[in-house]
Amino acid sequence: MNLFGWRRNKIASLSNKVARRDEYVDYEGERKRWSVTLAGRLDDIDRRILRELQNDGRVTNLELSRRVGISPPPCLRRVRALRKAGYIKGYRALLESKLLGYNVVVFAFVHLSSQADADLRAFEEFIRAQPLVRECWMLSGEIDFILKCVAADLETFQKFVGELTAAPHVLNVRTALTLRNSKDAPLVPFEET
Repeated sequence: MNLFGWRRNKIASLSNKVARRDEYVDYEGERKRWSVTLAGRLDDIDRRILRELQNDGRVTNLELSRRVGISPPPCLRRVRALRKAGYIKGYRALLESKLLGYNVVVFAFVHLSSQADADLRAFEEFIRAQPLVRECWMLSGEIDFILKCVAADLETFQKFVGELTAAPHVLNVRTALTLRNSKDAPLVPFEET
């Protein structure tokens, strides 16, 4: 194989039928092997790409490649492969809710009277249709769901709580009005690794 040439992608069938893509890329004059396995093995550069994109989804490919230490073409290929493999779900703009008139953030803790699968799904379907609910997490333990709600004012939120408590299988709802946000970090803690 030519030392400066590109190695063609090869597809190898793994035991669980997951495709593996191998390439050689030029990295500061050195040839390094890059491998993304859809089953979940990422190398250091892949993790740096994900960390940078999580912190700034609008970064250009040129700047991203500079930050992670590879040239732009392999950087773009890696981003596309990571997106295709499902590591990158999408991109969003983070809006300042208070400037847009949404001054109230409340967490609602919902306890259902039934944990039957059909009842849990029915509640989740109800929640998906509620525009004030921005996040919904199913929990283990005494509380079944925690909801992050954003509203223009307390009156609007109180009206929603009335609808929420009247929803099928809702046993009780406790709420906690937020006072301030002390930390707002992206979901994946790359700082640990």
